[in-house]
Amino acid sequence: MPSALQTILTERLGCTVPVIQTAMGWVAEPSLVIGSSNAGAFGFLGAAVMTPDECRAKILAVRQGTDRPFGVNFHSFQPGADAIVDLIVANSAQVRAVSFGRGPNAKMIGRFRDAGILCIPTVGAVKHAQKMVDLGVDMVTVQGGEGGGHTGSVPSTVLLPQVLDAVQVPVIAAGGFGDGRGLVAALAYGAVGIAMGTRFMLTRESPVADAAKATYLKAGTDQILVTTRLDGIPQRMVRTPLLDRLERSGPLGMWLRAFEAGRVMKRQTGASWLDFIKSARGMTGHGDVPLRQAMMAATMPMLIQKAVIEGDMQNGVMATGIVGGRIADMPTCAELIDRVMLEARARLAALCQHD
Repeated sequence: MPSALQTILTERLGCTVPVIQTAMGWVAEPSLVIGSSNAGAFGFLGAAVMTPDECRAKILAVRQGTDRPFGVNFHSFQPGADAIVDLIVANSAQVRAVSFGRGPNAKMIGRFRDAGILCIPTVGAVKHAQKMVDLGVDMVTVQGGEGGGHTGSVPSTVLLPQVLDAVQVPVIAAGGFGDGRGLVAALAYGAVGIAMGTRFMLTRESPVADAAKATYLKAGTDQILVTTRLDGIPQRMVRTPLLDRLERSGPLGMWLRAFEAGRVMKRQTGASWLDFIKSARGMTGHGDVPLRQAMMAATMPMLIQKAVIEGDMQNGVMATGIVGGRIADMPTCAELIDRVMLEARARLAALCQHD
């Protein structure tokens, strides 16, 4: 393997290729984490939508399925967050990293560091990257506007070099990446690797329902849009009947949808309405948006679960990166990583040719 494909990411995370499988709620389950990790990438378990008991069982399942290091994603404002942090630390022999968006403070980050666990938050703006570095994180994943779910407006080709110039920690590129060409491009910018979500979601090890996978594969870039109707914050989604209904809904319809999804979330997590509202406020950062939008933000995982995991295309939503518009196959994780690395080596070889 060319030395260019061995970076500080592979060195510090213990994976063999500079590729991260991102922590998608309901999707980054043990089967996908095991598949991506065994293929040589670094897989993240999506514990942000799990209870502590679920997290414990699924960390154990990953450890039983692979001896490779892996990561865990969580939110410090989710119900049971303290217990999940305890679980992560207790499994530090194999849990090499944590990922998150907003949440952990310097004290919690220090606790992870003391346990030998790397903190790798995902950010979508230069100022957020700088704030995370000030708090003591080890690396940052920078997601450009091409990314799925909550996303910004600055494309990866602009945001990535901005962050690289602004911070002194290793930077991982995300948003729009799905092959070896993208990996080499990110390395050329100065990143230490790439993170892929949508591309890993469309693998055989992914737990996504067959109906949802078929919808994802059929969706072209013209069927992938950014909407603010779900929770007031821009999100990139595949068009579904529910998304179309929400686009047409007035304030009353949005309140009804928020309470309906809230009841589902309460039933699944056992949280009280007070816990739910606190979680909603936490998910929007500072409680500076209308409560209806905050509630929708907190229930987003349930709406994703409805379509992506249950295959209910009528009543759920489907987060995706814009790169989904050019994905047309369903490889295994091993086949995907082999292809990515083959393409990367070919591009590096072509760049190094002399006339």
